[in-house]
Amino acid sequence: MSNYLDTTIDVYKEAALRPDVGLCCTTTPVWQLPGLSMPKIMLEMNYGCGSTVAPRDLVNDPSILYVGIGGGMELLQFSYFSRRKSAVIGVDIVDEMITACQNNLIEAEQQNDWFKKEFIDIRKGSALSLPVESNSIDVAAQNCLFNIFTADDLHQALKEMYRVLKPHGRLVLSDPICDMDMPEALKNDERLRALCLSGAIPLNDYIDMITSVGFGTVEIRAKRPYRILSPKHYPGAQENIIIESVEVCAIKDPMPQDGPCVFTGKSAIYFGEDELFDDRQGHTLLQNQPLAICDKTAHNLKALQNENIYISESSFFYDGGGCC
Repeated sequence: MSNYLDTTIDVYKEAALRPDVGLCCTTTPVWQLPGLSMPKIMLEMNYGCGSTVAPRDLVNDPSILYVGIGGGMELLQFSYFSRRKSAVIGVDIVDEMITACQNNLIEAEQQNDWFKKEFIDIRKGSALSLPVESNSIDVAAQNCLFNIFTADDLHQALKEMYRVLKPHGRLVLSDPICDMDMPEALKNDERLRALCLSGAIPLNDYIDMITSVGFGTVEIRAKRPYRILSPKHYPGAQENIIIESVEVCAIKDPMPQDGPCVFTGKSAIYFGEDELFDDRQGHTLLQNQPLAICDKTAHNLKALQNENIYISESSFFYDGGGCC
């Protein structure tokens, strides 16, 4: 596996020179924003497995970092919310992808009278050693890149994102995950790893990696089917291996003494005789009103064995608010 990063560079060099729709990723709907015209070439070079652009993260003219720039689609979307010089930093290690992206941004400038190329500062660099100052970024993002990394490299990439974020800054990620055992033959296939397939790890392991570098709050915003590695097409597979894509926001909040707050889309509803239920731990459940709760709070409420409290399963769709 010593050369897997070189293989990845080769794959995306080719993808920059000859755009390949759906090369390794899914064709997800693109945000439709008023006054934003997306060049066709950017759509063809959308090498992501979800979306990292969420308007609720992008208020107050944030400084933004996007790692693994592809054809520039998400750089353009991010600049829609921060229209000033160098408000958005894009980092990529593939020279050919940088050139292609810069050319695509020229086309975007011609199609959008509000957009200027100077809004985006493209830098050559690695996700493992970001050319970005510490504590300088409000929102950092990557889409279908970190799943390529081996465990040690993933840890380093997450540490780098944590380093550059300001306190309470947000890291928005979209990556494939797999809760089944990935055969070693597939894990060690450098091209499959580069294609965002065989590097997928279980969701809980992914969350643990994120919190291990210091993120105190994690939100699971979406989870959907992504790929199936069938023995018919992937000889290293002994059974159908189901891969999903997940969208996550990790917030650089202080780590709580009792561990991180991880929101996977659980809710609690109190339906007893009183107007409300107070668990004396900072959580108040109003009569018959749902409250979004983190998994830690769900565990603690369940331990009370109160027959008047309903706790849902994880929906893997968290959209803000709640207990923490």
